[in-house]
Order: sequence, then C-alpha cells, then structure tokens
Amino acid sequence: MPRILLVEDDVALAEALTLALKTLGHDVVVAPTGERALEALFTDRLELDFILLDVMLPGMDGFEVCRRIRARSRLPLVLLTARGDPIDIVAGLECGADDYVVKPAEPRVIDARIKAIGRRATTAPGPSAGQLRVGRLEIDAGAMSVTRDGVELALTATEIRLLVEFAEHPNQVLGRQILLKRVWDYGYVGDSRIVDAAVARLRAKIEDDPANPVVLKTVRGLGYRLVSE
Repeated sequence: MPRILLVEDDVALAEALTLALKTLGHDVVVAPTGERALEALFTDRLELDFILLDVMLPGMDGFEVCRRIRARSRLPLVLLTARGDPIDIVAGLECGADDYVVKPAEPRVIDARIKAIGRRATTAPGPSAGQLRVGRLEIDAGAMSVTRDGVELALTATEIRLLVEFAEHPNQVLGRQILLKRVWDYGYVGDSRIVDAAVARLRAKIEDDPANPVVLKTVRGLGYRLVSE
C-alpha cells in the first residue's frame, strides 16, 4: 500500500483527503506544517512513497518546504494549492515538484497523478539506442543525463523525458495533450499549463536566450517543435 505524507494545515480538508485516499488504497500520514513534514522525513525517517504538499502553509510555505526536501530526497512530490496562476506553476516546478494540482481537486484525480508519477519513475524514456544529439546537446536517455558542450546539465527527470520526446520527433509539432500523454502519462486528467511551465524551465537550461528560443520553438495555437538541422 503506497504511503503518502499529506502536508496540509486545513484540518477538515486533511481529514477529507485522508479518508478519500485511504478508500483508494493509500496509507496517509498527515503533517500540519512544513516544519513537521521535514521532521517526519529527516528526523523520524518515516518510510514514505509520495508527498502531497500544500503551498499555503503557516510559517514555512510549500515552495520552501519543497526546496528543502529536494536538497535531500527524490521522493515523488506534488504541490496542492488553490493558486492556479501560471507563475505559481513555474515556481512549483522550479523548486523541484513533480506536478502541481489546483484545489479543489477530486481525490481520484490526485490518485491518478500519483500512479502516473509512479509509472514514470520506473519507465526509462528514449529509443533502444539511448543516445540522441540535438545541436550542442547530447542526450543519454538510458542514463537520464544531458550534456551541453560536454558539461552535464542539471535537468529534472521530467525535463529529460520532455527533451527526449522532442528529440525523438525532430521538426514535428507536438501538442500539449500529446505531451501530457507521452511525457506525464496523464491523458485527460492533466493540466496543459504544466506543459507550458515545463517547456519554459527546459528552455532556461538549454537555450542561449530563453526569451528568443532557437532550439525549442512555440507553434502558436498548436504546441511546440524542436528545430533540428
């Protein structure tokens, strides 16, 4: 049974989510603050499979908690918040979250996200050869690493999977829903804004000028295209 650490200060919401997630087959441990969550992870050393983290917490907010967790752990983590602004989504990805769910979210949607992240964590991307080259970028899909001019880039697993998907389909336009299905494995439960935020983060790491991308182009109204000569 997957064990979730739910970090949520709203007692009523925490109780409702705990009950719903337990009904769906999860074991749930609740922490009411970010400080308590960090203590549970790194002092009590609870055995956990997943973290569901609210952004709006008393004291240390969810973004800072996420950053501190990511400095020491790669446990799958989803931010849960009422703030759905794209800037907040980018901030969530920047601090290392695997995904971002906007409240109110159906427990079955959260359950689907958890399962999809679990599948992504155990399925390596890329072709059988595992080696791809895009301009100055060298991608080793099997090793989940990307180098630029021989220097390894600090890409997250999701960013690598996204780059691999583009590199396997050079000069093709890939729509947001296609990317949600192939990279996030979400299908209809995915929020397309997460794709835009992830592309923005990826550009910041692979483009000379992210504001004027030459590798990963936007095709207005359709999606994105990786330019390969």
